[in-house]
Parts: sequence; structure tokens; C-alpha cells
Amino acid sequence: MSELDHDPRLAHIDRDAFARDIEALRSEVMASLSVDDYRHFQKLLRWSRGLEALGLATAWVAPNPVSVLALSTASVTRWAVIAHHTLHGGLDKVPGVPPEAQSEGFAKGSRRLIDWLDWMHPSHWAYEHNVLHHHRTGERADPDLVEENVAALGDKARGVRALALAFYMLTWKVSYYAPNTFQIAARAAARRADRGAKVSDPAAHDARGEATFLSVFDPRSAEGRAFWRACLLPNLGLRYGLIPLAMGLVTGPWGAFSALSNTAMAELVANLHSFCVIAPNHAGGDLYRFATPVKGRKDFYLRQVLSSVNFRTGGDLNDFLHGFLNYQIEHHLFSDLPPSAYQRIAPRVKAICEKHGVPYVQESVFARVKRLAQIWMGDAKMLRPDDAAETLHTGQ
Repeated sequence: MSELDHDPRLAHIDRDAFARDIEALRSEVMASLSVDDYRHFQKLLRWSRGLEALGLATAWVAPNPVSVLALSTASVTRWAVIAHHTLHGGLDKVPGVPPEAQSEGFAKGSRRLIDWLDWMHPSHWAYEHNVLHHHRTGERADPDLVEENVAALGDKARGVRALALAFYMLTWKVSYYAPNTFQIAARAAARRADRGAKVSDPAAHDARGEATFLSVFDPRSAEGRAFWRACLLPNLGLRYGLIPLAMGLVTGPWGAFSALSNTAMAELVANLHSFCVIAPNHAGGDLYRFATPVKGRKDFYLRQVLSSVNFRTGGDLNDFLHGFLNYQIEHHLFSDLPPSAYQRIAPRVKAICEKHGVPYVQESVFARVKRLAQIWMGDAKMLRPDDAAETLHTGQ
């Protein structure tokens, strides 16, 4: 039995019929994939690379908002649009896609430098995101569940919570995602190596450990040295070492300092941009969280809609700037589609939800950042299936 069976707010939903309609749509969209979807993806990749080229070409003068915005947008879109969808296998079933643009070849080995070089290691992020977050969305085993993550703040004063929010909004790729994904991958590897370990819920075990993020930044430990080698040094060496050095050889010391300054400012902007389009995807007092794992496909489909939110959708430029994360509901229903497919099916998914009375939450990204802040500050809490049942039972 699913814990959703306890929620009278959802009793009107025919989950079997809803699942049939969702699966019929999936079959239809998978059959429609064509080389046009790959061409659309290549266009988005050209936009991202073009912005990076513009940012680098203008980085020798500081402060330079053109360079900063170009570099930051390139960083966000290379992660959210290109790496995200490729590592999910979004191009694997599209005709005419070369191996290096498919999930098994993307960012592997030396191609990490070409495809996606960031603070987090691609393989670490793929496990944390593709496996744990997508299969355990809204559960404690979901490593990106904001409400659970901020529980560590306990009864801290509002000022402390606000400072923590500001800190992570400006630094979260290196302060949260890089150490978190590294530790999760390490726990999973240790669990697989220790075949005698008794772990009742491997996903929950992998997602949440007792070590703090700070421990991996200590290069005196073996764990710290591995973290620096795998995650920090490659990006640090290229963007804060080789590129400024090369700029300095061409334009002089001021050019090197400018490149370093613009890169650092772009990092802050990229963190803020990515935080705003990623962190609110599953946070808010109108979205569900769950206490137990998914029970079958029909439970899975309903949960993905109930615990996800869309932002404003439509138009390649709007969607590109949102990292195509504005189609979060569709993406969580079908995670292995190219970006263009989400544009096509979003109206259909919304219509199916309306047909079956399934809440389909969609607001501007600014409204959703506000709702995330309410969760972070402790001013709101996420919906739980048992809440309604308990309220109904007690008559409150």
C-alpha cells in the first residue's frame, strides 16, 4: 500500500487511469524522437559555447559585466541543459547522435575538459542526481530535499538561517554539490565493496551520512586529497590558473588579473542563477514529501507530479535561461528525453493532470524562490500524506 492512500485530498484520483495516460504519452513521444531533436540540442550547445567564447574574449578587462554574464550563463547552461540531459540519456534514443554525445561517452576521461568541467565530478553528480534524487524524490533518501537538508539548522536564529541561505545561493556548486556528490559516491562505493554490510535501505544509506561537508576539504586526509584531485583541482587549475596565465601572456598583468576577477564574479553569478532555477524545483508548502519509498509505477508517476513544480515555459530563449528546468514535472515523469521533447509534451501532461484532478503546480521562478525561502526559514513546511488523514481523524 502506498502512503498516498492515506491522503483524502487525493482520494478522487484514479491512479491506474492516470498512469495509463502518462505511459501512453511516453510511448507517443518516444516514437516521435528524430534528428530534429538533436539539431535543437546542438543549437543550445552552440549558444552555451558561444557565450563562453564571448566571456573569455572580453575577460581581459575588469570589471566587465559582459564577460561576467556570458561566462556565468555558459556555466549554468552547460550544467543544466547540456550535461543534465545528456547524462540522463536524453539523446541516447535520438537517431543520428554520436557516441560522445550519449550518456556513456559524455564527459568521460579527457572529454570532461571538453564536455563539462565544473567543481563536481560528472560521475558523482550522475549517481547523486539520476539515481538517488530521481528515484527517491521527496524522500529522506533524496539528497536534494531542501526541507531535510535545512533541518540541521535546528532552532538557529532567523539571522543565522538567512546568512546560510545567502552563503549557499552564492557558493553552492563548490560548497554543497561538489562535496555532497563526492561523499555520496564514496559511500556507495564502500557499500558495494563491503558486500557483507547489512543496509536495509541502500539509497538512504548512500544519500545521508554523518560526515560534514567540511571534512572533504582537508587535504591532510586521504579523503580530502581524493576530493581535491577529482573535483577541485581540475576546475581550479584551468579557470583560475591556466586561463588567467594565458591571458596575462597576451595582455599583460592587468589582463591576467582581469580574467581572474571576471571568472570569480561569474562564479558567484552562476551559483545564484543555478540555485534559483534548481533548488526551488521540489521545495514549497504546496509540494509533497514522503516517508516511504515508491510502491510501483502508478505511485511513482503521481509522486513526481505532487513533489515537482514548473516555472514559466515556452520559447527557446526563456527555456534556455531557465536551464530547461522549468519543465521539472515532465522531466521527472520522463527523465530520458531531449529538451525539445519537454516543450512538446508539457501542454499534454498538464491536460492529463487536469483531467484526473492531479495538482499541477506552475509559477514564476521568483515566486518559487520565495516559497523555498519560506521552507528554509522555517515559515512553511511541505505537505505530507499523513497530515490530511490525521487532521480528518482528529477533526482539527
